[in-house]
Amino acid sequence: QVQLVESGGGLVQPGGSLRLSCAASGSIDSISWHRQAPGKQREWVAGITGGGSTNYANSVKGRFTISRDNAKNTVYLQMDSLKPEDTAVYYCKSGLNNWGQGTQVTVSS
Repeated sequence: QVQLVESGGGLVQPGGSLRLSCAASGSIDSISWHRQAPGKQREWVAGITGGGSTNYANSVKGRFTISRDNAKNTVYLQMDSLKPEDTAVYYCKSGLNNWGQGTQVTVSS
């Protein structure tokens, strides 16, 4: 099973930006990003297919951009215009149930 490792989280002020990375130990097809805020269920954020087609949750559309570098087996999530409600642990996922360990994103002044 391909191992997924997220990185790039941190503390940022509202309106700021972060770029998350999901590095895979091997080649990957479709990848999705999800997030889980304290006390809430994990929710889907964005997805990208092996061919590069993308989809976004309405809550992040126009602010987040998912992309991939197949040569590096890495998928990125560029997050702009961040809001406090974007605070969560962000996870990448491949296949039916292959998850990374997550990276914390905190948006606060």
